[in-house]
Amino acid sequence: MKKSLLWIIVLMLSISMVATFSLAGCKEEAVEEEVAEEEAVEEEAPAEEAEEEPTEKFVLKFNHVLTDKDPYHGAFLKWADAVAERTNGGLTVEVFHSAQLGVEEDIIEQIKEGANVGQNTDSARLGNYVPGIAVINGPYFVDSFEEVQTLATLDTVKDWLAQLEDQGLKVISFMWAQGFRSLITNIPIYSPEDCEGLLIRSPNAPIWLESIRSLGAEPVALAYGEVYTGVQTGVVDGCGNVPPATYSSKLYEVCDYYSLTKHILLVNFEICSAEWFNSLPVEYQEALTEECDNAGSEVSKEILGTLSDEAYVNLEAEGMTIIPYEDIDIDAFKEASTAAYEALDLLDVRDSVFAEMGK
Repeated sequence: MKKSLLWIIVLMLSISMVATFSLAGCKEEAVEEEVAEEEAVEEEAPAEEAEEEPTEKFVLKFNHVLTDKDPYHGAFLKWADAVAERTNGGLTVEVFHSAQLGVEEDIIEQIKEGANVGQNTDSARLGNYVPGIAVINGPYFVDSFEEVQTLATLDTVKDWLAQLEDQGLKVISFMWAQGFRSLITNIPIYSPEDCEGLLIRSPNAPIWLESIRSLGAEPVALAYGEVYTGVQTGVVDGCGNVPPATYSSKLYEVCDYYSLTKHILLVNFEICSAEWFNSLPVEYQEALTEECDNAGSEVSKEILGTLSDEAYVNLEAEGMTIIPYEDIDIDAFKEASTAAYEALDLLDVRDSVFAEMGK
């Protein structure tokens, strides 16, 4: 009897242990399955959260005349990357250097007709459509990037931009200061008298041509890509250019002197078709303009600072002689430059904008 009772107790204990282990195993399997399900959900989550690729895409083919070594080219690529990232690839800016898409003036006409192309240009060329805006690239007009930023706040400038848009030209940004333009020749320049008789290359726009003439030289309209050979073959005696572009275009090979007249702070305008721009979703318009401002402001400050200083060092290392700004009769050049505004009936416009700026 006792043995039977003991056997029954042992049997019940065995059954209890088996049941306990089975339950533990089931719980463990349930936990493992639950964890696996959670991990699977976590793995799938990023795919669910990922932004869908836009169904409609837009492309802006952007042209500029500078080389791919110029700091502007790198800044344009940075702008393109920022726009692509911000629009998830919905808006792409394709950058073409060295005028690969064509001559600047021809591209501007294509833009007016609504083509999806853009161009790095200046107010001198835009002055062919809205005369007053040309003063921004007039001689000794602005003296710093801060003054360029101030221009964007003026009612007069806003009105010019609106007039351009009415003619099919949308200014994306003009927060692009390419640096101070100075004279590059084979003789040193200290005063307007030293410029007499010199043939100096100029872009083919009235304010550019008259600016060179006011400094005492004779302007010769020539495409940017022809400047090097133009000096080399004697078509022109020199040109005006900013420090980084002077170095990247190797003008030190054909000119001996860089006289720092700093007669123009070259303000560039990034433009596209107003019709094309207005076809973009609002958020794409904002991305295009805001990122253009950002990239332009960044490279402008670099050019007016370290990049110009580096260019001067590099140019001297290549054998070019730099005539310092302090050694030049700048007052005489400034006084002479007034003739450029007078020749185009822009003196009152210049003085009016100066008043708005508090200059």
